[in-house]
Amino acid sequence: MMAINGKSLGIMNSDESEALFSSAAGLNASGKSGEGPLADRMRPRSLDEVIGQDHIVGQGRLLRRSIQADRLSSVIFYGPPGTGKTSLARVIANTTKAYFESLNAVLTGIKDIREAIDKADERRRLYGRRTILFVDEVHRWNKAQQDALLPWVENGTVILIGATTENPFFEVNRALVSRSRIFQLKALDDKALYQVAEATLQDKERGYGRWKVEFEEGALEHLVEVASGDARSLLNALELAVETSEWEDNPPPNLPRKGGGTTGNNNSPPLAGGAGGGVGWPPTDGTTIYISLKAAEESIQRRAVLYDRDGDYHFDTISAFIKSVRGSDPDAALYWLAKMVRAGEDPAFIFRRMIILASEDVGLADPHALEVVIACAQSFDRIGFPEGNFPLAHACLYLATAPKSNSALAFFDALAEVDKEDAEVPNHLRDGSRDAEGFGHGEGYVYPHAYRDHWAAQQYLPTALKGKTFYTPSIVGYEGKIREEFFRKRELQAAVVLGDDTGAGAYVGAGLKPAPTYADGEILTWSASSKGKEGWFKRLESGRSSLLLQDRDAIINAAPPERHSRVLLPMCNDGLLLWECLRKCPEGLIAGTVDSEDAKDALLRLAQVLDVIDQPEIQVVGVGFKPTPTTATTAFSTDAFDRIYLREPWRHSKNPPEDMVAFAKEALGMLAPDGALVLLQSPPALGMRLSRILIEENLCSASLASSLEEAEKEFFAGDADPRLGWGKEALEAAFSGFSLSITEMAQSEERLLREKDLAGWFDKEKSPWGAAISAKLGDKAFNTVQNALQDRVKEGPITWRWTSLLFRAKLFTFKFQ
Repeated sequence: MMAINGKSLGIMNSDESEALFSSAAGLNASGKSGEGPLADRMRPRSLDEVIGQDHIVGQGRLLRRSIQADRLSSVIFYGPPGTGKTSLARVIANTTKAYFESLNAVLTGIKDIREAIDKADERRRLYGRRTILFVDEVHRWNKAQQDALLPWVENGTVILIGATTENPFFEVNRALVSRSRIFQLKALDDKALYQVAEATLQDKERGYGRWKVEFEEGALEHLVEVASGDARSLLNALELAVETSEWEDNPPPNLPRKGGGTTGNNNSPPLAGGAGGGVGWPPTDGTTIYISLKAAEESIQRRAVLYDRDGDYHFDTISAFIKSVRGSDPDAALYWLAKMVRAGEDPAFIFRRMIILASEDVGLADPHALEVVIACAQSFDRIGFPEGNFPLAHACLYLATAPKSNSALAFFDALAEVDKEDAEVPNHLRDGSRDAEGFGHGEGYVYPHAYRDHWAAQQYLPTALKGKTFYTPSIVGYEGKIREEFFRKRELQAAVVLGDDTGAGAYVGAGLKPAPTYADGEILTWSASSKGKEGWFKRLESGRSSLLLQDRDAIINAAPPERHSRVLLPMCNDGLLLWECLRKCPEGLIAGTVDSEDAKDALLRLAQVLDVIDQPEIQVVGVGFKPTPTTATTAFSTDAFDRIYLREPWRHSKNPPEDMVAFAKEALGMLAPDGALVLLQSPPALGMRLSRILIEENLCSASLASSLEEAEKEFFAGDADPRLGWGKEALEAAFSGFSLSITEMAQSEERLLREKDLAGWFDKEKSPWGAAISAKLGDKAFNTVQNALQDRVKEGPITWRWTSLLFRAKLFTFKFQ
């Protein structure tokens, strides 16, 4: 229940509410100024007297029309203190024909709600009269209390007017909010506050219009400034200033005079400030009351910061702080930090938010930001306030001025991918310490520390997510420094994973290559956890990575593109050439063909870091290597290209010479005038020979090694198999309509082989190489060679050598530099 003027009130009808409002306003029966507080006396009585809320009660506004037409539906008034929420309820009480009842949520409970509802229901059934129920501070009711009101609002028994300083979308029952219209009242600006003061000083019934109130320069301005948008605060201060300040002309008799003594006539000196209050108030009509700046300053203190640690102001202020730091505005960040500190916010909470921000919004742009904030937090714990303000400000300013990156949000993209597809761990990444023998877990894993740069390209994502990217470094701060190296490694990794690269110079058809591991994207066949090989953690030349870069640079440098060049990359599944061409031709076009939709999707996923206009055009051509007029030249933005680059286009071809001729014909129609075609190919005829290992490392008798060398030379001559014996002559014949340049490139890498590789090569039934060599050497010599190589691979890596052909073609008008 609520006590006002000695009366206990809980529920009021319209007549009682009118009496209450009159009493609270301090008006006597004749309507003259009584003893009530000025803020209550000056509450608006009609819509025209409402100041500062024109956005909701101005001419033509919905709320104004609803009140004037007495067609109000349930509403909730939301805004800071002193903005007029209760005043609007008074205006509605004064204008509506509906029965008006009022509850204060702080003082009433479910019993009071039920009594009000019962009366409203009876009133509606018996008399057809509506009931408006005003609930002040409605957010103070708990969920059960709010739920008790819900059905009666829903069926129209009562029309709710709720008033709250808290965000109703968080603090009021969602169902209740959904059945009400929310009106947000705003803090009054200075102009509105001056209007409130002026209305008060002119109103002869409720305000100070009966006297002449004068202000020293800056006094009224001070009252308005410190009120900070709160009309009640302004009126309370104005009341204190006016009723305790000096007056003259007709001061009450027998009061202390300024300078001592008492006043006995109208010619006495003015009274001392404050002497006019109490027994002397009010002075006679027409008296001049002088408000000095000092009196104004004493009448209103700096208002306590409007800040509720569990309410909107808490969340709004911390939000403003975070956004200011994120926006690199140290001035605003310091202001909002100071507001939180002044309001008594827990420093641990502020530091917690700054620690989060150091990772979320600064991140790897400045990896030291997290260290600085944590160090400041620990410093604060040691010294506390007031000196603790220094580490608070230190952390705030460091974060506000640090370079920003939100790349850590990539984690949530990965989280979404996990929710979408729970992919299996690739076999080579599984724990090999428990079941390597039974299931082969961990087999094929590449130990990065075994390489010069402590890095080797291999697949780490599940197979289903090949090409998927989450993280993209920003261009600022520390991330800007690592960006280039990061993308270089990502591109090399993609070239291995997407391109199924299993070893240059290997002959696929014959089986002379490491055992197929490309399905899982591994580029080496060494398992660090394999039994008996734990000692091989020495650093090796990162052969495959450097070879990929070497191939890429050799191809592009053979006929460098210009910034505006149009480049076609047939069969670019691995993307190795794609990314470098995108960098070199920012104003041109990069187009590529792939052999599957999966390959296309993978490349486009990797390209998502680019603007749409900068992304490559990718088309699927099906199984094969060459584009066709219907799938390439007519599918891109152009049908003429300045450069065509290829890497190992005939590695999987069943008849390379024949495919070369077909591709050469296509290239004639795809190259623009002065265009160039460059390809790098490693013919099997110029590939690695196992006999070379036997000879160089003296693994068997010279005669056996020589016999194996002759047998391999005969096998790779390939008279019976078009995949084997072709070389430079076949390229020259296929591109006879071009001006040609062919260069031989000697290449090598350190390769770790598995026994499984040897078993595949020496399988006389499944391996064409094994069948041919066994027939030539005989079973005994064949087995001797196999045993010698098996002993050798246990000792460590082998130098693998081959020769590639760098081929440049142009129309006869082209002159190579």
